[in-house]
Amino acid sequence: MISLTHFLIVSALLFSIGLYAVLAKKNAILVLVGIELMINAAVLNLVAFGRYDGALYGGQTFALFAIVLAAAAVAVALAIILNVYKHYKSINPDDINNLKD
Repeated sequence: MISLTHFLIVSALLFSIGLYAVLAKKNAILVLVGIELMINAAVLNLVAFGRYDGALYGGQTFALFAIVLAAAAVAVALAIILNVYKHYKSINPDDINNLKD
């Protein structure tokens, strides 16, 4: 049987991979994927703890809310990335240093 510890280890690994992707910041899409991995790690924690709360299902409710917010954040971030690419012809965060225009 899979215990809570297994869920937490997998979640910590997902979060670590996402954090590395954000800190490496090769391009904006990779940063966005890293953020999504970190959000998914948090959702996995919520579902894992909610599994042991059989009466209220609070973890699953918060996880569903977090998934909806993550989807909305991805839509907004992707629109911003597409507009930045149209203006600068690059999605490398280091190349974009002037956002006044």
